[in-house]
Amino acid sequence: MVLDNQVDLLISKLKRRQIVNSGQAAIQTAYLMRMVIAATKSHQADKLIDTVKEIGKRLVSAQPMELVVGNIIRRVLHIIREEYTTIVRQEQNKIPQFPSSSSTMFNLLETSDDIDYSNTFYDFKQLVIDGIKDLIDELETQEQNIANQALEHIHSNEIIMTLNNSGTVQAYLKQAAKTRTFQVIVADTSPTHEGQVMAKALASAGIETTLIPDSAIFAVMSRVNKVILGSHTVTANGGLIACAGSRTIATAAKYHSTPVVVCIGLYKLSPQYPFDIEEYNLCVSPDQVYTYDEGDILEKVDIINPYYEYVPPELVSLFITNVGPQPPTYMYRLLNEFYSKEDFEI
Repeated sequence: MVLDNQVDLLISKLKRRQIVNSGQAAIQTAYLMRMVIAATKSHQADKLIDTVKEIGKRLVSAQPMELVVGNIIRRVLHIIREEYTTIVRQEQNKIPQFPSSSSTMFNLLETSDDIDYSNTFYDFKQLVIDGIKDLIDELETQEQNIANQALEHIHSNEIIMTLNNSGTVQAYLKQAAKTRTFQVIVADTSPTHEGQVMAKALASAGIETTLIPDSAIFAVMSRVNKVILGSHTVTANGGLIACAGSRTIATAAKYHSTPVVVCIGLYKLSPQYPFDIEEYNLCVSPDQVYTYDEGDILEKVDIINPYYEYVPPELVSLFITNVGPQPPTYMYRLLNEFYSKEDFEI
């Protein structure tokens, strides 16, 4: 009963968009999955996989655009399969024991179609719970791990442009500002005006910050040395699903040959491929642009208020992840390290 209430609560929060931060959505999903595993009476891997998939489908359908929820479900399924495979290998004494979190060439080439997941190992479930705990620790520390790489990519006297209010980008810039002096130009990100929140936070940290309207992005780009962005999700081809305005700033940077660096935790890497780009261009209520108090004008115009938009991988120069920098062309290979191919479709 308690577990059902927790599942329904998270589904309700996702449907109502009470959780719009990817990091919080990922952490809450991971905590819920740990509760699910602990509450499941069976010690068989196939039963755990079925249970996680059943609840995972409900969570994903509650908010399809929150792709990190599906990513965490896949990570948990991958942990279950990896821990089970490790135990089976030990029982069969075929190969020495390896840490379940490591990735070897054998892991990459191996398929699990012929593995029988119905065997019972009574210490198996605790290993899965420990693996999910490690996943939660990774989620809670990924922002700092990314920020610690700031000095490798930000140099003194540079002019950096960003937009929106990404917590990861903010921590990244603040970390670099401890030892480097540089200037940041922040686009307003209308109509949410999240850029104003970012500019205020950076200025409070002692960083020279300039706030500009979105319409001035192209005009100012010629002075910029580097663009640093956050992203809601990264698709299998290295493309971004990011806040509206990201494609504008990335296109302007491409025209001026300015590198675009994206700071993301790898929990945002999704195996979904953007076959239909329009599917990821999310629009929300136009109330932020024109309120309902405007009256008759609302009946005479169509108002589109984009929230997320797709940014193709050719506009991105480098990803800064919690495991180090990665080029966009390498992102798809990381899928094999974090997900099992049979779980790409939940």
